[in-house]
Order: sequence, then structure tokens, then C-alpha cells
Amino acid sequence: MAKKRGKKYLEALKKYDPKKEYSLGEGISTLKKIKYENFDSTVELDVNLNVDPRYQDQLIRGTVILPNGTGKETKLLVLTTPDLEEVAKKAGADYVGLDEYIEKIKEGWLDVDVIIATQNVMPKVAKVGRILGPKKMMPSPKNGTVVPPKPEALERVVKEFKAGKVNFRVDKYGIVHLGVGKSSFSNEQLEENIKEVIQTLLSLRPDSVKGSYVKDIYIATTMSPSVKLNKSELLSTK
Repeated sequence: MAKKRGKKYLEALKKYDPKKEYSLGEGISTLKKIKYENFDSTVELDVNLNVDPRYQDQLIRGTVILPNGTGKETKLLVLTTPDLEEVAKKAGADYVGLDEYIEKIKEGWLDVDVIIATQNVMPKVAKVGRILGPKKMMPSPKNGTVVPPKPEALERVVKEFKAGKVNFRVDKYGIVHLGVGKSSFSNEQLEENIKEVIQTLLSLRPDSVKGSYVKDIYIATTMSPSVKLNKSELLSTK
């Protein structure tokens, strides 16, 4: 059954050509014209990749530091030993500790966006792996959230995530979904963030992928229709 769309959504569809491939700048301007939310909505980037996530080498995931941040406050939990707690707090972590937070997670608490852990506490963190794994919040070296138990390393990673570093992972359909800012961002800020994501994804292209790596690129706000971007223009941008 086709999804029933609201009146505002259908009106937005009349304001642009959904089949057209827009340049990045024109696409962002068009998106701002058709958005109808009365709040500062998130701008979402969807990149459809020619990958099969069932194969480990094609399970695209990683981190990217958005030049202009995400536009939202990132809540961070740092799981570490007592000697590094003050370092994490001064770097900007919202919650810092170990055993008490592992117990809270077991009880259902997860009021954070990112969990960072130092390597020396991972055996304890593994106890809540079955909870964090399905929610894609388990600390991992691959997404930069497991760090050496050194003050400078922990401080750097905490500051990066607070400044706009985000994790991404391709879904089972081969699509990467990522918030790249707010609709209140300037066009230039959104362009810079989107280009940074695209270049990061291109750097992760698996050797096993033949032919086109990127199928389609779309942007949308939280409730708006999507705007298709000209991938040839974006993929040639350095």
C-alpha cells in the first residue's frame, strides 16, 4: 500500500521537479524553498551505494568531521578509568564513569548520542554489547570510539565528536543516511558539510566494487520530499 502523504507534502512536490538532478547549490536552495516544517529541521543526506553489505569488505562505515558541525548538541558518554575521568570532563564529555553507567545501560538508560571508551575498559563494556550493538552505539575502533588510555588521545576524540564528528554506516539496502546540518545553516555551510561526506565515502570505496560506486544522492529535511543531486558534479568535486 502506498504511503498516504499530507497536504503540505503534496504542495511541496508542486514547487520543484522531483525527477530533475540539481546541482548542489541549486539543490540546497530548492530544498529550503520546499521545506514546510515550522522548526529548524535537520538536513539529511542519503547516498545510495553500489555495495552489498552482506560482504564484510563492502560494509561501508566510518566517521567524518563535518566542517560546520551538525547544528545539534552531541551528548557524549565516556567509559574509562578514574584517572582519566577529569580529562574527559574538561574535554566536554556530558557523562563520565564506568561501572555505574554500565549498570544504568543494563537497566535501559541510553540518553546519549555517542559512547566513547578507552581500550582498557572494553572487557567491561562488552557486558552490554548485546544492548549497544543493535542500537549501533557499541564503541569500536572502526568508528573511532575506542581510544588508547592516554590523556591526549581521549581529549582529542572527545573534542572531535563535540565539534561535529559523526559516525555513519551503510544500511542493509546499501544506503548511507546522515544528518549534515540544520535548515538554518547557510547554503555554503551545507555545501561544505555535504562535500566532506562525499569525499569521505569515496575514500572508502572497496576494491571489489566494479563499475559505478555511487548510484544516487538525495537531500531532504525531516519532513520534506527529497531533492535529487547531480552526482557527476559532486563526484568530481575536490
